[in-house]
Amino acid sequence: MRWTVTGAGGMLGTDLVALLRDRGEDVRALDRTGLDVTDAAAVDAAVRGADVVVNAAAYTAVDAAEEDEAGAFAVNAVGAQHVARAAAEHGARLVHVSTDYVFDGVVPDGGRTPYPEDTRLAPRSAYGRSKAAGEWAVLSQHPEALVVRTAWLYGAHGTCFPRTIVRLVRERGAVEVVDDQVGQPTWTVDLADLVVRLVGAGAPGGAYHGTAQGQASWWELAREVVATAGLDPESVRQTSSAAFARPAPRPAWSVLGHDALRGLGIEPVGDWYDRWRAAAPLVLAGLGGPGAHESSSDSR
Repeated sequence: MRWTVTGAGGMLGTDLVALLRDRGEDVRALDRTGLDVTDAAAVDAAVRGADVVVNAAAYTAVDAAEEDEAGAFAVNAVGAQHVARAAAEHGARLVHVSTDYVFDGVVPDGGRTPYPEDTRLAPRSAYGRSKAAGEWAVLSQHPEALVVRTAWLYGAHGTCFPRTIVRLVRERGAVEVVDDQVGQPTWTVDLADLVVRLVGAGAPGGAYHGTAQGQASWWELAREVVATAGLDPESVRQTSSAAFARPAPRPAWSVLGHDALRGLGIEPVGDWYDRWRAAAPLVLAGLGGPGAHESSSDSR
């Protein structure tokens, strides 16, 4: 098949393009310099001839979006609409990458209920509103599109939480990390694999959740990452979201359910902890320490 991947220079896009090429697929990889998704004519030309289009292009500066909502909307909603319209007109399958920020992030009673795929969208940030608008635009233009929501992504090709935490602990000796935000740390390699499996299965249009299973707080993830890197997990101290306020509100609850995948017989990504142990040698490569070569700790 012929694939076109927008946002191909990002963490997910890089891993997806690599996976597709390893499988012998014909891939047109377009990063932000190769395609401006806000340019409808350029998008139409980029999509023409593709069998599958994956829209991983996004405005992801969550805090900056609070002062630049129009900029976020231009990429995440209008740009997504351009991609969806072009894919529909040229008969291409479309996968659009979305986010947990389309939900309100409020911890449910008991704190154990993942968000079902059909949960009403209720974003609380400018970034979340732009992504929610993008989902609506994509499905209105291309009802057979696959909207894949993800969260807490990390990978080897870009700035991400695990690499940042290791660097900060080495520089400062200790860090404070919030313990009242809970989600599903997800490796971009696993999400890329899920996207390919969804397309291969001929999944019907609609929303799917592309996150690892299980759950952890940012503090729990940071402790595991630091221990994996051969550093003292006690150097990661707990703090609260209130003490670490930022312009855009962060979801306290980012645990997504996977019933839609299971209903199609598609296995979700594995448990976040097991997947982190598999990912660590690649994600921490180049940072030095044991984590660059092995994942031998267990501070869960």
